[in-house]
Amino acid sequence: MIRVVLPPHLRTLAEVEGEVTVEVEGKPTVCSVLDALEARYPVLRGTIRDHVTKERRAFVRFFACQEDLSHDPPDAPLPDAVAAGTEPFFVIGAMAGG
Repeated sequence: MIRVVLPPHLRTLAEVEGEVTVEVEGKPTVCSVLDALEARYPVLRGTIRDHVTKERRAFVRFFACQEDLSHDPPDAPLPDAVAAGTEPFFVIGAMAGG
């Protein structure tokens, strides 16, 4: 099971509290975790990544094990601690402005 921490506005949209868990076959990647997340919570489709291109939305970032994974290839394996469930995968709403 992969632990996923969503930002407050996406937790509200998905009607969940705290972190959620998703199951992923094989070695988890950002893409496979997001696929599982959108399958379990269809209301999140299009909020984290584009419907068509599957590219990350501009103001969304991904973190795990204190590393920014936002610009890693979507099929790159996630850290072993995330795969083992000891560390969560974070979806963060980035801030902009001045």
